[in-house]
Amino acid sequence: MKVRRLASTLIVLCLGLALCGCAQEQDGPQASGSAIASAVGSASPEPPAAPAATDYAQTASWAYLETDAPATDTNADVFFICPSVYGGTDDACNMSLADEETKESFVGAINMEKGIYDQDAAESDNRFFAPYYQQIGLNVYELPEAEREPYLKIAYADVKAAFEYYLACYNDGRPIILAGFSQGADLCIRLMKDLFDDPVLQERLVACYAIGWRVTADEVEQHPQLKMAQGESDAGVIVSFNSESPDTDDSLVVPEGEKTLAINPLNWKTDDTPADRSENEGACFTDYSGSITSEIPELTGAYIDDARGTLKASDVTPDDYPAGLSIFEDGVYHLYDYQFFYRNLQENVQVRLDTYLDEAA
Repeated sequence: MKVRRLASTLIVLCLGLALCGCAQEQDGPQASGSAIASAVGSASPEPPAAPAATDYAQTASWAYLETDAPATDTNADVFFICPSVYGGTDDACNMSLADEETKESFVGAINMEKGIYDQDAAESDNRFFAPYYQQIGLNVYELPEAEREPYLKIAYADVKAAFEYYLACYNDGRPIILAGFSQGADLCIRLMKDLFDDPVLQERLVACYAIGWRVTADEVEQHPQLKMAQGESDAGVIVSFNSESPDTDDSLVVPEGEKTLAINPLNWKTDDTPADRSENEGACFTDYSGSITSEIPELTGAYIDDARGTLKASDVTPDDYPAGLSIFEDGVYHLYDYQFFYRNLQENVQVRLDTYLDEAA
């Protein structure tokens, strides 16, 4: 029952933020939130007008801008794209960067997984960069996929501008770890398609951790720079997976009939070889400060479904880990993608960086 309480706490936190955000919308700028059970309107919103461009020369446009952290020959830069925190309304489907409360939730969501990529425990830790951006509200995911694009283009325009500013002003030829979860993973893949056909950028890429969004074989064929990870230590690759129950055959991220490419974060196999729960170094449940509130070693094993390409978590149940968001059915473990496999991912980031640095030496 301890596991169920942990999951319930996470869901209550998410739902509470969403409900608070919706109430704020009545009085002022756009709201924050991690779920949209009450934030989704029934009418399709009008296509958005082009918003003002975000100026990434301003330090206030960055949630994290670790330019003062030591840049050494043993660490890398992490460019991180925040997952969805904004619930959205019918007339405001992209997050306003003028809403300071929304931005607090934005930083909190980053903190929940920042420790995977940058632990801030020693001078050798990675430098961390995370831009604020006009992300889409979770209500946009209720729309047909084609109707989401005008809003996603606004979000992506910010992310691209931030990344290009980072490259021009802060990177200085250093190795890059690109990372994002959920909406952030989608935007990571868009960056890879758009910019990483450049051989210079390809040479700087340690890995792209695009967790919680699909990557298809057609995309890889159309964009050769999308190289999927094939093992534990290859560099310049994409690490991606989507967790769900063995009985799940459809989700918003991987619709029924589609197949995503993935790697198992426990055994680092791309086929259906099962990983036993004993290979799970620790599921970590974190709060908005980034603190680990509970850690469960050997929580679950996992295997890749040969038909869907999704990651089937074999030792947990939807009763203990409900979906928690109205855009997902129970059995979709999207909320827990990185938490179920936190320690294995944390370890893997260092393994891939070590490989990269060894090959560059």
